[in-house]
Amino acid sequence: MPRVVTGKFRGAILQTPKGDKTRPTTDKVKEALFSIIQGIVPDSEFLDLCAGSGQIGIEAVSRGAVRATLIDKGSEPAKIITANLAKLHMQDSEQFRFCRLGIVPALEMFASKGEKFDIIFMDPPYRLVPELASQAAAVITSGHLLNENGLFIVEHSNEEPPDISNIDLTYLRSCSYGLTVITFFKNIC
Repeated sequence: MPRVVTGKFRGAILQTPKGDKTRPTTDKVKEALFSIIQGIVPDSEFLDLCAGSGQIGIEAVSRGAVRATLIDKGSEPAKIITANLAKLHMQDSEQFRFCRLGIVPALEMFASKGEKFDIIFMDPPYRLVPELASQAAAVITSGHLLNENGLFIVEHSNEEPPDISNIDLTYLRSCSYGLTVITFFKNIC
């Protein structure tokens, strides 16, 4: 079971969807991710695509993000996210928003509304990363969804990375944690 590492929800144990359709980010990878982005999380608008349990967005708000928008199209993740927010007494909070949509439809909806984010984190099933990362990045750039210097972060396996040449954002770096890799892109205007 994942736990909130630090901040106002520190130590909270979160539920995860049962079965093998989701793969929660490990605490080790989550701690490494937030160690890298800790300077920009406070006061940020955070978008968590393929949220699963909502743990990454919850961690962001725990560390000072203004709001986390959690996206997942699955019925089981929807139940788990609702339960985790209720456990934290945040089910009616303005700091969280949950949308039961796929990645591209959610991004297109936000673009049509003129919304912007400081950090967009995407952790889809690893086998889908090469295709979905390119599709998501295309909507992110064409819809101007990232604020200046905003980050698009993709969690993936070392065997199925995003195609960097198909992403029209500035590639920053990739960090490996065993079989898991986190790749960072930046919106440099």
